[in-house]
Amino acid sequence: MPPGKLYLLPVPLGEDADPKHVLPETVARSIEFIDHYIVENEKTARRFIKAILPTKKQPELNLSLLNKRTETTEHAGFLQPCMEGKNVGLMSEAGCPGVADPGAAIVKLAHEKGIQVVPLVGPSSILLAMMASGMNGQSFAFNGYLPIDKGEKKNALKYFEKVSQERGQSQLFIETPYRNNKLVEDLLVLLQPNTHLCIAADITLDSEYIKTKTVAQWKKEKPDLHNRPAIFIIHKF
Repeated sequence: MPPGKLYLLPVPLGEDADPKHVLPETVARSIEFIDHYIVENEKTARRFIKAILPTKKQPELNLSLLNKRTETTEHAGFLQPCMEGKNVGLMSEAGCPGVADPGAAIVKLAHEKGIQVVPLVGPSSILLAMMASGMNGQSFAFNGYLPIDKGEKKNALKYFEKVSQERGQSQLFIETPYRNNKLVEDLLVLLQPNTHLCIAADITLDSEYIKTKTVAQWKKEKPDLHNRPAIFIIHKF
């Protein structure tokens, strides 16, 4: 029996987004024939499946949890249904699985086991922010979360600013949502006045906010980003 496939299923970038408005029909059609899933949170995953495909019978779903408490030794078991000829769906909590997401480890393992990986189209906050930033879409780097330590964070931001100028490469990073406002304050103090900063928050939601300005211009208008998912991009031209 040939192995099943691992489907990478994108989800909306926020709870308020209507999945039918931001996801193609192929996602719902795939969920229709997939009963085994690897997810970060069972409650939100079930809510998403119900929203995009109300006819899907919830009791038939088999969900495995993949989060920061999951042991690496459990990963192989998540893909066992594939080895038995069944398809498995991998979901992130927001956006595309495998990108800035623990699901990358499962995708790597799938390749090692000869399991076909099928990525489906969906919203990526990284790409959407880059598209709307007006910065260098030919060369950019996503750096994940900034260091928590104040000194390390300062060094990281100074480094990103330097690299953006020397390589012509836009630098993307994120912060825990409740720390966003403090990060903006740090950016406006630590970066050069002529460095460009894009702030992209609540992407694809009704409250979407995306603006690119110089640091000097941002000092005249600081948005309230508390508890709003956001991506920051800097580029010193």
